[in-house]
Amino acid sequence: MDTSVNISNQSLKVDVNDSNNFIALYESVIIQLDSLSQKARNHLRSLVIKDDRIDNNLLEANQFAAHGFAWFETYKIGLRETLNWYKNLEKSSKATSIEKNILIFAFAEYLNQMRSGIMMSQCEIIRPEILGLNDDDFKFLDDPDIHQLINMGLSESIKIQIVDSLDKGFFPNLGLCDETLEMIQEQFKKFTDDEILPYANEWHLKDALIPDETLKKMAELGVFSIAIPENYGGIGMGKVAMCVVTEELSRGFLAAGSLGTRAEIAGELIRLGGTEEQKQRYLPKIADGSLLTTAVFSEPNTGSDLGSLSTRGVKDGQNYTITGNKTWITHGARSDLMTVLARTDSSQKGYKGLSMFLVEKPRGNCENPFPMDGMSGSEIEVLGYRGMKEYEIALDGIKVSKSNLLGEEEGKGFKQLMETFESARIQTAARAVGVAQSALELALQYAKDRSQFGKQIIKFPRIFMKLAWMTMETTVSRQITLFSAREKDNDIRCDIEAGMAKLLAARVAWSNADSALQIHGGNGYALEYPISRVLCDSRILNIFEGAAEIQAQIVIKGLLNS
Repeated sequence: MDTSVNISNQSLKVDVNDSNNFIALYESVIIQLDSLSQKARNHLRSLVIKDDRIDNNLLEANQFAAHGFAWFETYKIGLRETLNWYKNLEKSSKATSIEKNILIFAFAEYLNQMRSGIMMSQCEIIRPEILGLNDDDFKFLDDPDIHQLINMGLSESIKIQIVDSLDKGFFPNLGLCDETLEMIQEQFKKFTDDEILPYANEWHLKDALIPDETLKKMAELGVFSIAIPENYGGIGMGKVAMCVVTEELSRGFLAAGSLGTRAEIAGELIRLGGTEEQKQRYLPKIADGSLLTTAVFSEPNTGSDLGSLSTRGVKDGQNYTITGNKTWITHGARSDLMTVLARTDSSQKGYKGLSMFLVEKPRGNCENPFPMDGMSGSEIEVLGYRGMKEYEIALDGIKVSKSNLLGEEEGKGFKQLMETFESARIQTAARAVGVAQSALELALQYAKDRSQFGKQIIKFPRIFMKLAWMTMETTVSRQITLFSAREKDNDIRCDIEAGMAKLLAARVAWSNADSALQIHGGNGYALEYPISRVLCDSRILNIFEGAAEIQAQIVIKGLLNS
């Protein structure tokens, strides 16, 4: 790239070459943002709290402001964790110019949005006034040193330097700071480059299942055993390792990263809520990949409202008879074990009376997806997120032994499911980061390869600015995701942070994919170019495992109750 435009420090009081100097300024900014957060929280509490508790009617009436506060807090935590990422790299002498420039860019852009308007979506901007904040609250950003840092971060020159590093093959350090995790990341990067990326577009275009041979190789690498304890045949490495693996696989093909989610959900359900016999029976087989699982929760008319679930589980001697219709069953045909949520007590409304069942089934295929008495179904054709296939299924009086009631206790199904949500959302955020990284890499390579008007398009400002933006936001979303995973590994409740990670990373994946396709121009609209697949895949991330609106609702309830 042409790097003739460079950052000059001659007129700056802030010495960006002295990390202690600008890090201290950013730490002071985080403290100020904490004060703004408290003011905004108090404002929202005055709107939605009645009789010392959240009033759902008032929350709905003030939904836009409430969800906006969830985004405000997500930006704040994203900046805090990006700063911590850089500080840790500095301590280990691994920080380079690209990490510094990303940090400066992230603070400048996100602070500017927090002051003037955060994009919750393409058509929804949250202004600070609706959060009870005013211009005076942001005057600390006018401090000469902070103001200079913001101007530097918003400058064209810093974006040039970020993309110049990318152009030379230098990507930002992930900040894992752990030799084992770094080794795992390298191993799965190579696997993805060799075994996933060369075939992903073909699988997508043919709407084909990821081949069994690929699944076998993934199992041998431990994809399905990462979070399962060693005494049950797993590796027991925790959520950070899971994020590392998931991001790399999703960088190659979203469905490849999502295969681990099936094992994650089922494994967590059984590990946390199952009897010892159920753990011994199922966890080792999930870990070695011989037992593929699927989650059977959603119904045609319930969506995210699981309290309205109507599938029935009626006790009949030593068995339960399960009847009902389910939808959006990912990897339903090729699975061997279904985790089915059903209502066992019809006298109870809402979440009460729901129970979780472990339902074994024969493995199906595309020609005969459900070779089981009492079960039928059909494929739901989808834009993207192919490789596993989605199904609607009907359960018509299937028999399940009472020993397959999770924990052998009725009425605990929703509580058992809730215990898995943190892990599922952390992993979904990691999937989104992988898709965002994929879009960035495809856009970068195309911008280097494509020439127009006598030069590479990477040298045009509106191209390299997009690439710089994509790099910055991918980094921020990765760091908030890894933070929530570390909290989970340390047994610290992180439902709010996991929700924030999923909220931001899903938006970034879609934004990156859209920008990457724009960089491709007309070629991006052609099916033969992988970016068309990545765009389709990225769109689902704002919907599954909690749509963005539901995710913001969960985050705000946690924030207001904290």
